[in-house]
Amino acid sequence: MKKALYISLVLLAVLAWRDWSHREITYEPGVLVAELPRQTAVADTAAFRVQDFRLTPRAQFDLRARVLSTESYRWGHDSDLSPLDLALGWGPMSDQAVLNRISITQGSRWYFTRYELPAPIPDPEIIKNSSNMHIIPANPWVLKKLKEVRKGSIVQLRGLLVDVDADSGFYWRTSLRRDDTGNGSCEIFYVESLYIEES
Repeated sequence: MKKALYISLVLLAVLAWRDWSHREITYEPGVLVAELPRQTAVADTAAFRVQDFRLTPRAQFDLRARVLSTESYRWGHDSDLSPLDLALGWGPMSDQAVLNRISITQGSRWYFTRYELPAPIPDPEIIKNSSNMHIIPANPWVLKKLKEVRKGSIVQLRGLLVDVDADSGFYWRTSLRRDDTGNGSCEIFYVESLYIEES
């Protein structure tokens, strides 16, 4: 009986620590990330393989952004390649005053925003200054760092936007625009480096 109680207490402590270590980071009002994502054409568009997938580079991509939400995926063919989606924001979508009025959720590889009228900023500004990105870690180090990312973290990411094809017939096409919405509007981001800024 005592052993079961001890194990239960240890388990509760571990769960509490995990929740505390992944708590949301909040800030004073104001734009935290003024710069826009940077995207440039790639010189070499030769496809390369990751596991059972063929990745075709479409653009060099790097950005500094605020993490609006994170969603892990463990089931489905795509989760082997991309175990995490990050909803990222910049410009007004990095401002705590704006985000306090927007509910942000993710699910089924989508990103959703909800707010009470009047809108904190117009919908086109929300769309243009945020995105849901399917993250493909380029190496085990990036994968490990992704597990440290918290809602509210300011992150710097660098890598490639890629199209994905698999022999099974599965495919993804990356967005190359920041102003699109709906199906096909997510960036598929092969992340080669990740830096989490101290809050």
